[in-house]
This record gives sequence, C-alpha cells and structure tokens, in this order.
Amino acid sequence: MKDMATRKVTLSLDAGALEFAERAAKAHGVSVSSWLSKAARREAVRTGYWAGSGARAGGGEHTEHAAALARADEQEVATALERLRAQG
Repeated sequence: MKDMATRKVTLSLDAGALEFAERAAKAHGVSVSSWLSKAARREAVRTGYWAGSGARAGGGEHTEHAAALARADEQEVATALERLRAQG
C-alpha cells in the first residue's frame, strides 16, 4: 500500500503523551510523525470513525486510503495481541 501524502500541521501535546509517542516511535523504528499518524488512524477506527461508516460525507480517495491503512493497522494490532496471548 502506498504512503499517503502528508500535510504539515502544528499540534500541542502534553509532555507525557509526547514522551510516550517518542519512545514508541523509537521502539518501532519510525518517526514520531509516522507513529502519531498511525495512532490517530487506529483510534479513529477504534471509536467507530472511518470512511465507510457514514461519519463523514464525501470521503474521497484520501479518506478511503486512510481507512484502508487504519484497517491494516487494526489487523496488525490484532495479530500482535494474538502472539502475546500465545506466549502466555
């Protein structure tokens, strides 16, 4: 799956959230921006918001691509949880 186009934005995060994001990104070998993008997609799916849910009209190509990435993220999390459970 190809990467989505990015847009530069300014965000304010509390110090604890930023520290978690920095540590998690480093552990996964990705940038903080990439890690936060993935976390945002995953949270949108977890809370029931995705392009096919009707929560946003007129999604378009970028929204559909983001939804596909979010579903892939969710599958990755499910697989990781299965592996952890199998380890006992």
